[in-house]
Amino acid sequence: MAWIAEQVMHGLDLINTSVLGALGCDMSVFLRYFPAAETMYEVFVALAIGLILLIWIWNLVKNFGLGLGTEAEDPVKLSIRSVLFILLAYYANEIVDLVLGIGGTPYDWIMNSALPSLDFASFNSVMLTIIGVCASGAVTIIVLILVLILAWNYLKLLFEAAERYVLLGILVYTAPVAFAMGSSQATSNIFRSWCRMFGGQIFLLLMNAWCLRLFVSMVGSFISNPLSI
Repeated sequence: MAWIAEQVMHGLDLINTSVLGALGCDMSVFLRYFPAAETMYEVFVALAIGLILLIWIWNLVKNFGLGLGTEAEDPVKLSIRSVLFILLAYYANEIVDLVLGIGGTPYDWIMNSALPSLDFASFNSVMLTIIGVCASGAVTIIVLILVLILAWNYLKLLFEAAERYVLLGILVYTAPVAFAMGSSQATSNIFRSWCRMFGGQIFLLLMNAWCLRLFVSMVGSFISNPLSI
């Protein structure tokens, strides 16, 4: 029975590691399931540069209408900002990959950290104790409820990690349009919001990996000695 418990824990850790290892901050799995994202990325780059040029021209035109009560940005600052964000939009892929590489380093540390060894020596005696009181059915029901709760929460955490990964992929491959929004003061809030969302998704992926690794360790402790609760 102790051997079965160990295999259950190792299998759970294997599923956890394989799923989280496939997600992470690497977009290869995202492109495998959404190959059109890479093709449409070039469209977003062209769209972003076009938007920046339109915003640039529109704000320059507004400068000639200042006497009509309209507000416009300083032409020199506007031009510098537009050129800067054209370069950012064009090299958005390299910039995003750099950020993903930085975020992927602590993610790999979490995934490669070894889980503490679990003591299954008392597993047989615990099982004998449970079997001895199963006649009342109380322990069986309690253990079954706890196992179902653990399994449900484990699945929710896995689905949440997958959802975070998909959202991160969407933010990555729409990055050029987000950079285009930073070329004007009127739309800079959109760019700042995208930056917060992008950084937040990476942070939440790290937290998901950390929580799932803790979850596996907790399940192993529970399996090795269910009566410890």
